[in-house]
Amino acid sequence: MGVLHSNHNAGITDCGNSSARLYHYAMTSPARLGIATSLSQIDPSEWNALAGDQPFVRHEFLSALHETGCASPETGWTPYYLVLRNEERLIGGVPLYLKSHSRGEYVFDYAWADAFERHGLRYYPKLLSSIPFTPVSGPRLLAGNPADRLALAQGLIELAQGLKVSSLHMLFPEEDDLLALREAGYMVREGVQFHWRNAGYAHLDDFLSALNHDKRKKIRQDRKKVLEAGIEYRWLHGTQIDAQSLAFFYRCYEQTYFAHGNAPYLSADFFERLHREIPGTMVLIVALRDGHPIAAALNMRGGDTLYGRYWGSLEFVSGLHFETCYLQSIDYCIQHGLASFEGGAQGEHKMARGLLPTPTWSAHWIADPRFAAAIEDFLERETQAVDGYLGELEAHTPFRRVP
Repeated sequence: MGVLHSNHNAGITDCGNSSARLYHYAMTSPARLGIATSLSQIDPSEWNALAGDQPFVRHEFLSALHETGCASPETGWTPYYLVLRNEERLIGGVPLYLKSHSRGEYVFDYAWADAFERHGLRYYPKLLSSIPFTPVSGPRLLAGNPADRLALAQGLIELAQGLKVSSLHMLFPEEDDLLALREAGYMVREGVQFHWRNAGYAHLDDFLSALNHDKRKKIRQDRKKVLEAGIEYRWLHGTQIDAQSLAFFYRCYEQTYFAHGNAPYLSADFFERLHREIPGTMVLIVALRDGHPIAAALNMRGGDTLYGRYWGSLEFVSGLHFETCYLQSIDYCIQHGLASFEGGAQGEHKMARGLLPTPTWSAHWIADPRFAAAIEDFLERETQAVDGYLGELEAHTPFRRVP
């Protein structure tokens, strides 16, 4: 692992064996920035202490992605984690990759890449701070205080300059990260997802009763079709998920990708490893007909939130997708006292199931000042459009209006 030793009088220092050069910043002193090209170079307990309770940032989740080959140099994801240490203690870190493409990101920059290519410039490789294949907001600048988050945000830019990459991107950061990113001069891009919030419902019927008449009627009609098709559900959490159930889920998940002409991003080995190492984060919802499983949705649980992530079915049943992926997950949250359910990327159709529009963010730094100015202008106009779109969505709330 390359390191940058830093104190308040330091200048530019080489970062280990990489070609990057990093300035020092007013951070916790004495401190040093460094690069880890493998998570095996980072103590899991130290990393997880910074990551918090969201499963996707945990050392186990990221290591499973890398070590099963799902997110690896061979698939275009080269780990290049930025770390901040005070003496020998890890006090900051950023999940970071050199990317040779833009797949698996869910914040689309293909038009930017095309513009670079049309002008004879190279867009890839780029630096990306993200959780591979996971459009979920959460911590990206892992640190215990604002000063260290700012040091990481600034250090990323210096790293990008040293590597001479075209650009640096951070996807789905949380609010604390955004403060540091804005202060460091990143351009911020707005997006929209749809999340469900628990308003203290005691039962699923309480939630349905809060919806307006048309939405409530449609949901109950769809649920009736699923019930009349003989579908029953089983919820499995953590160690309740056995090898057979997990293998069935993967069969469904894989089939969904193949039906759309694509190979799945994630392997059976990846899910098996998650189940061995962090089983408590996994909630599997299995749909059965006549006692035989026909569909499954695998959610991830962290803190007071359930994250809808992976789904597949072997048969078509009208209403099965929404019931399995959304209504059953919402019911699980109500029965287990969870505060929210995040239904994944995009999809305003989710509003009909009571999921409401929620802003998401990404942050971007572009090396070429000409392209930076053009993209900044684009983002200003795009933000106005997104804000208008959010306003339109909020005007069509699925909930009953209280006088």
